Amino acid sequence: MTDTAAATAGAASLGDTAEILEWFDRYDGLVRSGDLEGMADMAAFPLNEVTDDASGFAVIGQCDREKYLAQMQQVVGGSGDVEMTSNRHPIFLSPALCFVVTDATFVVDGAQTQMRYGDLLVRTSDGWKFQTMVAGGWHEHM
Repeated sequence: MTDTAAATAGAASLGDTAEILEWFDRYDGLVRSGDLEGMADMAAFPLNEVTDDASGFAVIGQCDREKYLAQMQQVVGGSGDVEMTSNRHPIFLSPALCFVVTDATFVVDGAQTQMRYGDLLVRTSDGWKFQTMVAGGWHEHM
C-alpha cells in the first residue's frame, strides 16, 4: 500500500513556485554580471556537491565559500560572452525544501552546451538559499 499523504505533503502554491523562480531570476542576473560574491551570498555553506566522474561513478563533496568562489571563477569569471536560457521545474519536498531540476542551454563565445542539473534550495530565516548542487560531469571542478 502506498502512502499518498507523504507524496502530497510538499505540494506548493503558485506563489511558492513563483518565489523560487524569482530567486533563480536574481541568481541568473548575478551569473550574467559575473558577481561571484553575490552568487555566494545566495548559498548556505558548506555546500554539498554531487556529480559523476569519467568512469560513471558518483563523486560527492562539500565546499566552503572560498572553494565555491574559486570554482565559479573558473566557470563564470572568465567565460567571455555568455548567454543562457533555463527551464526550471521546482519540486517542493516540504515548505522549507525545494529541489529544482533545470534544463539549460549555455552559449559561450558562440559555442552551445545543453545540460540538466539540480539544486536543493532550503528556506532559512534569511530567505531561500541553495545548499546542494547536483550536475553530471562536474568532477573536474570539484
